[in-house]
Amino acid sequence: MSRPREALREEVRARVRDEVGTSFGEGPERVALVYPSPYRTGMSSLGFLQIHRLIRASGRVAERAFLPDEPEAYRRSRTPLFTYESERPVGDFPIVALSVAFELELAGVVEVLELAGIPPLAAERTHHHPLVVMGGPLTFSNPLPLAPYADVVLMGECDQSIQVCLDQAFGAFQRGRAGTKERALRAIADALPSAFVPTLHGDELPPIAQADVDELPAFAAIRTPHTELRDMFLLEAERGCSRSCSYCVMRRSTNGGMRLVPMEKILGLVPDDAKRVGLVGAAVSDHPKIADIVETLADRGLEVGLSSLRPDRLNDRFVGALKKAGYRTLTTASDGASQRLRDQVQRKAQEKHLHRAAELTRTHGLDRLKLYMMVGLPTEEDADVDELVGFATELSRIAPLSLGIAPFVSKRNTPMDGLPFAGIKVVERRLERLREGLKGRVDVRATSARWAWVEHALAQGGRHEGRAVMDAVHAGGSFGAWKKALEALPDKRPRRALSVVS
Repeated sequence: MSRPREALREEVRARVRDEVGTSFGEGPERVALVYPSPYRTGMSSLGFLQIHRLIRASGRVAERAFLPDEPEAYRRSRTPLFTYESERPVGDFPIVALSVAFELELAGVVEVLELAGIPPLAAERTHHHPLVVMGGPLTFSNPLPLAPYADVVLMGECDQSIQVCLDQAFGAFQRGRAGTKERALRAIADALPSAFVPTLHGDELPPIAQADVDELPAFAAIRTPHTELRDMFLLEAERGCSRSCSYCVMRRSTNGGMRLVPMEKILGLVPDDAKRVGLVGAAVSDHPKIADIVETLADRGLEVGLSSLRPDRLNDRFVGALKKAGYRTLTTASDGASQRLRDQVQRKAQEKHLHRAAELTRTHGLDRLKLYMMVGLPTEEDADVDELVGFATELSRIAPLSLGIAPFVSKRNTPMDGLPFAGIKVVERRLERLREGLKGRVDVRATSARWAWVEHALAQGGRHEGRAVMDAVHAGGSFGAWKKALEALPDKRPRRALSVVS
């Protein structure tokens, strides 16, 4: 039985009532800001919330929408996707802007556009449809799969470029309807070196934008209890990274390295009524004042979470501050299964750093140590997995240990661009070897090798792979539907190491 429209609207109203910091407004220049994953994910995205805040601060109206938890309920009740602030249909806005974090969210892009009554393919839209602008973390690596769906893609950091884009678009709208979209796209491309307009640029990608350091930090004006972060006030401690991990899109060469936010600025932005603070960045623990920041916030009685902890930065004072700020699990990353593989990907984590992390977990009475890592790296062998089994067993004798495993996926705009996927069966076999070796001693949780293969196909793909997303979604969105859609692509296209399903 389908849920009535009013029940779907009341679900959204209840979430808005529970938010802190939500604002409403009216004005002629309106933007629907859409996140192509559910509310609990979108409201955990500082980038999404930052762009929402900046658009509103410019005097324009920005309203949020998300991929519904149950898209089928919207389809069955013929409820168009609507915004949280005014409940207007997203398709009624002159501009729809989407923030896309990673490759598998392309399925959500297709779904939210269709739910809004907007043809997903840009080539099928007319001047009666909204201008569709896309941005987000995916643009740091490979936005080409977005090209079939986007009128314009803003590359990199959009703190300033979103305002220029909107200035040009709304200016074009005011000059009349005939040829408006083409005029707007040309104006945006001329005004913004970082704007990728697929109809104008082909597959030639522009440079990645970098925000002025004076514009930092990003912070979230809205808090909600309906995410895993639970009412956490999010703000940046730094942006970018000073390290050179060869698999990482955010390595120091991508966008100017690491830009620090002064401690005083961070502390001054925390609202008086906040009880939980999330410090966000690609390398938060590399901030030279991070222990001082966490200690100061903990002394105020606040819980503190950090988006990234590097094992070589952990010491007694820092972990003690984290414990005081509410940490129960010490989470860091080692990435490679063996020291040889960690060295190969230029990861600074050494066995001594991970031993120290386990000891600090025990010393400060934390519940457990959690390590994130990859399997399926180039040149990886069973011996590397066996080394991990032995080393993880050692660590588990010091403190309870969990491993979070992700299959390696090579990304563009990194030194490891173009490397093939290890293969679903290879990854699954190594995961099974790891689980068997650690059975009863270490908790091992891994993301799907199958979906990592899909992610790899999109990460290394282009317009053809992007177009295949819609075919997969329309076929039901199962792995089998994705596999069929991707393998049906013409062999004459550049495949860029779309390898090994088996």
